[in-house]
Amino acid sequence: MKFLVWCLLFVVCWPLALVALVVYPIVWLVLLPFRLIGFTVRTVLDLVWSIVTLPLRILTPRRRFHLMA
Repeated sequence: MKFLVWCLLFVVCWPLALVALVVYPIVWLVLLPFRLIGFTVRTVLDLVWSIVTLPLRILTPRRRFHLMA
């Protein structure tokens, strides 16, 4: 999808498309640490949620549905 948008931009305004081609990797590198921080925070929050809900999951009985043949 990004490539198609770039092609459309290249047809409409090729200097702007070339600038976008140069700037896009730089912006991606600048935003990479924020993605890593977001991934780390998401993982830690999932771990905390699993630890908090563990006693409830242990105490509640699982319902198992058996198919009768």
